[in-house]
Amino acid sequence: MDVPILLVIAVTLTCGMYMVLERTLLRVVIGLGLMSNGVNLMLLASGGLGAGTAPILHGQRDYGASPVDPLPQALILTAIVIGFGVTALLLTLAYRTYQSVGSDDLGELDGKLTDE
Repeated sequence: MDVPILLVIAVTLTCGMYMVLERTLLRVVIGLGLMSNGVNLMLLASGGLGAGTAPILHGQRDYGASPVDPLPQALILTAIVIGFGVTALLLTLAYRTYQSVGSDDLGELDGKLTDE
């Protein structure tokens, strides 16, 4: 069960890094989103993917199974909300840059955004 998840994490992070190294702003934003999702999957995998019991037991105790750590799940929920906000901000900045300069190619933006 761990190997397929690790492969998905590796592919997601690799595709995200490839997209960040592209020359257009939209692909950079998409790449950052992919890398964020890869890190979220890594956090989820660190919490344990096997069958476990609830961390809080009411009166009954099952000593055979280990409890699942809820902290990575809470961190992922927080990271998803922050990731949506950052993605919305980056998309807005990329759109405004495209409107003001007329291009989203990072090679053409060199030197056009300085204050003169």
